[in-house]
Amino acid sequence: MARVWKFGDSVNTDDILPGKFAPFMAGEDVFQTFAFHYLRPEFAAEVRSGDLLIGGRNWGLGSSREYAPQALKKLQVGAIVAPSFARIHYRNLLNLGIPAFEYDLTDLLQDGDQVELDIHTGVLTYAGGTVQLPPPPEFLREALQEGSILAFFKKHGRFPGEKV
Repeated sequence: MARVWKFGDSVNTDDILPGKFAPFMAGEDVFQTFAFHYLRPEFAAEVRSGDLLIGGRNWGLGSSREYAPQALKKLQVGAIVAPSFARIHYRNLLNLGIPAFEYDLTDLLQDGDQVELDIHTGVLTYAGGTVQLPPPPEFLREALQEGSILAFFKKHGRFPGEKV
């Protein structure tokens, strides 16, 4: 099962990956080890593949730095659930194949809770029951089956959802 990492409102891209640890500064092979360096210093060392990030409102605000979600992808974060996302950051998450669900779980789940999320249906199971998150649209489910929108394009020569 995945573990919950709970964050508050307005987590910005510099919180996710501080600029001084950008890939061109820290190195392409290690920049992800600085994810949430100041906000949650233990995160990069303790996060497990598939873990779920629960955020507050306006997740990912700030710059459009793609390396912030790239760090989360390299750490194999399973999904992010927040009541709202900054538009460009949301698109960067989807482009990289990190499922992002708009839903408020901040009062329901706590840091460290064990959960299971079916990213195709949006069903989240936790100790107290289940929650139906808005399921991803069909084009995104297609992309996630290939790993990301870019991987889908490379394999099929078109974007998910486009007619053949």
